[in-house]
Amino acid sequence: MEPGGAAEDGGTSGIRGPLAGVPVQPGPSAPEAAPRGTGRRLRPWRLLPTPTGTPFTFTYAAVLAGTSLFMEFAAPDTVAAALRASSTDVTHLAQSPVLVLLASALWIAGGITSPFVIAFVVVLTALERRIGGLRTAAVFLLGHVLATLATEVPVGLSVLAGHLPDSSLHRLDYGISFGVAASVGALAGLLTPWLRWPVLVGVGAMLVQDLIAFTDPLTNWGHLLALGIGVATWPLVRRWRTRGARRSRPADARAPRTPRRSATTA
Repeated sequence: MEPGGAAEDGGTSGIRGPLAGVPVQPGPSAPEAAPRGTGRRLRPWRLLPTPTGTPFTFTYAAVLAGTSLFMEFAAPDTVAAALRASSTDVTHLAQSPVLVLLASALWIAGGITSPFVIAFVVVLTALERRIGGLRTAAVFLLGHVLATLATEVPVGLSVLAGHLPDSSLHRLDYGISFGVAASVGALAGLLTPWLRWPVLVGVGAMLVQDLIAFTDPLTNWGHLLALGIGVATWPLVRRWRTRGARRSRPADARAPRTPRRSATTA
């Protein structure tokens, strides 16, 4: 064979037997390695809710925007009456607990400028993308309901014991802050450790600072309690995330692959 003949025979050199003279078909090329650092791109728009990606958070945020506009532009007497009817004070909890527990979560204490608005949007969006809408709603309601009862029931008992006046039974109480605090605690359990502990320490420090200020001790205790309720859901939300990840995987990715046999030449 002359030098360079292997390059001119169409790729048939080296094959003997019945397949001699048949051009060798090129095999599948190896996938190119992805450039380092492009596996997980920053997508800041995923911090915001969308109708299809996070329907619960998107719908809830739209409702809160509507009630906040109502608080801003409606007549003050009308707004005050609506808030009193939605208050989770001891009297209302004794008369219609389910109604007021739901109605009180339709308002933002402090209006649209409250810092809990940003926390609500970012935290609930992130949580819903990880565990789904219904489970996010369950975490939010769990913190909202338990923290509300834990702060209002002692008020009722203190009134019965004579330690507080009867006016405490009508203390105005509404807002989303308990549910948001519980959602922060739950989301922290799904974050990586380098982000989880700074979030918990930072949020916890702010809540403790509010408690030390002693402007509204019942509400401030409720925030810390709601954060603890969210932390207590870590085993549950982690199990939910694992199940959701398994269901979202395509069928061909879950099925075991059989090794391909290479063709043998005679």
